[in-house]
Amino acid sequence: MLNSLDLPGRPEDTRVVVAMSGGVDSSVVAALMKHQGYDVIGVTLQLYDHGAMVSKAKACCAGQDIHDARRAAEKIGIPHYVLDYESRFKEAVMDRFADSYIAGETPVPCVSCNQTVKFQDLLKTAKDLGADVLATGHYVRSTVQGNKRAMFRPSDLDRDQSYFLFATTQEQLDFIRFPLGGMPKAEVRELARQFGLSVADKPDSQDICFVPNGNYADVIKKLRPNAAEPGEIVHIDGRVLGQHDGIIHFTIGQRRGIGVATGEPLYVVRLDADTRRVLVGPREALATRRIYLRELNWIGDIPMDEGCELDIFAKVRSTRPPAPARLRLENGQASVDLVTGETGVAPGQACVFFDNDGDEARVLGGGWIARAERAGTWTIDKQPEKAASA
Repeated sequence: MLNSLDLPGRPEDTRVVVAMSGGVDSSVVAALMKHQGYDVIGVTLQLYDHGAMVSKAKACCAGQDIHDARRAAEKIGIPHYVLDYESRFKEAVMDRFADSYIAGETPVPCVSCNQTVKFQDLLKTAKDLGADVLATGHYVRSTVQGNKRAMFRPSDLDRDQSYFLFATTQEQLDFIRFPLGGMPKAEVRELARQFGLSVADKPDSQDICFVPNGNYADVIKKLRPNAAEPGEIVHIDGRVLGQHDGIIHFTIGQRRGIGVATGEPLYVVRLDADTRRVLVGPREALATRRIYLRELNWIGDIPMDEGCELDIFAKVRSTRPPAPARLRLENGQASVDLVTGETGVAPGQACVFFDNDGDEARVLGGGWIARAERAGTWTIDKQPEKAASA
């Protein structure tokens, strides 16, 4: 007989460590687990120096959030611990974020955080505390498929966080539970009110937790004081259009704030870290058909071996729906052909795999985008034989 977490034994004999960020979602998870009779421990991570790096009260794991998590734990009646993970977070997430931007990439630090601090370090801490599972407030579903668990998109696709969890390994997935995966957000907030939690109407965090007001360039400058080196803004036809104060101020697909005017809409097409050039051009120059990946993570049922080709659905940005694609693994290199193409694909972002594009889609894994082949013959010097890469 299995309990609601798909584990043998009574709830009171099952220890659940809940990752409590101080928001409504994780607070409700803790309350639900306690309500169902589980032995619950709440853990909150202190991830950065709240005074020196940020001054945001509404960011995940900022000072106010730790206070809110502690209050929620007291209301629920569970033990609560705050763990200092600042040095680990800086090394695994913040430094990687800064270095990625300096290299001309567009990183996704929330994936790195889940991949390292939360699902490696916190998971180990949960096991050290004698936990049978680690529960989080992420909006994805996981169910038993054969002798292991599989990850699926949530019932509420407006809250879908599967893109940020693609790097979850099979071992981690088997240990983690996502109790909110079958609920809409409105129901979660209503449960918070029923449990008497003060965070019931707390707004969701919209920005990267350690980036105040979305100004990531300032954070990068603090982490890497010499990061912003000037360079040229160059049209893909070879014209030098102006100067910039550092490629860290730009992302692939950007249109506003480029700093030059030519009478035509211009987009950032490529960032060349070696020459410090920002390449711009028309929107058509952003069209991408093939991407190459690094650090592939595969959690599908079918083995992904050398020479394998598989029809999948892929997301290259968190806000885009899964689209038809073909995944290949050849000579140790994973590549994805995008059937309908994409625009604004940038190195450093994630490409996440699904088995279909519906609300029952299973997450098959994904990888980090190493480079993207542009469709057509767009290059800086317009030589058709040289396909531009980003």
